[in-house]
Amino acid sequence: MSKKYGVLLDYLIMTAGTLLMVLGIYFFKFTNHFSTGGVSGISVIMAHYFPSTPGTIGLSINIVLLILGYLVMGKSFGVRTTYVTLLQSGVIWLLERLVPMDHPITDEPFLELVFAVGLPAIGSAILFNVDASSGGTDIIAMIMRKYTTLNIGVALLISDCIITVSACFAFGMTTGLFSILGLIMKSLVIDLVLENVNTNKCFHIITAHPDALEDYILTKLHRGATRLHGEGIYTHEGREVILTVVNRRQAVHLRRFVKAADPSAFLLITNTSEIIGRGFRGVN
Repeated sequence: MSKKYGVLLDYLIMTAGTLLMVLGIYFFKFTNHFSTGGVSGISVIMAHYFPSTPGTIGLSINIVLLILGYLVMGKSFGVRTTYVTLLQSGVIWLLERLVPMDHPITDEPFLELVFAVGLPAIGSAILFNVDASSGGTDIIAMIMRKYTTLNIGVALLISDCIITVSACFAFGMTTGLFSILGLIMKSLVIDLVLENVNTNKCFHIITAHPDALEDYILTKLHRGATRLHGEGIYTHEGREVILTVVNRRQAVHLRRFVKAADPSAFLLITNTSEIIGRGFRGVN
């Protein structure tokens, strides 16, 4: 894969992830006044007290944060963060003018909460997977990380909790409690999606006939492998251990081939979600 093609693919993925976030925020979060932290949560609450729309307020806040980020961080500030932030804020701003929404799509608030949390959470996980973020309070976290020794994760969690609890005062306890539930769901969904998106299968194959397995891995699956030399503790017989990592689809084929090529082979198959190296994720 060429470098230009890889960059283009990353930006297409970022666009898809951002649009998923926009769908959840505009059509489900804003119309129900759900506030689960971040700039979108602040925008929902501020729009209740000021004569403006959440999209306009969010766009203004994000532009200020982007300028602050470039002033403080300089060239190290992320181009991807800028792209995602402007795309998200701009699309929401346009939707408010092209598809105005003054009431929820359905009369089922819990169903709407699922979409208000699920779509942005999936979008955020997609962005994280290509080393991008949606900006907003993440920019504040980047600045704090540069100049303080605070635990950034805890600081962001506290700020999200304050924003979410504020919904209780602005919109009443029912909406506030839905927002608190949404904040809890958001963290769980992001972790779940990230884990499943990145999951691959790590194979440890203990075999007396490694050549056929290695050939299959290299020529059919187009993956690399490492051969280790081992010895059985009970029999003291020499055994070869093949270590390789494949995706879930390839894992099905490899397991089937090992069973046919060496029925006495011993397999250890584990899930792994953090693989750094050629053919997977880069070191950076």
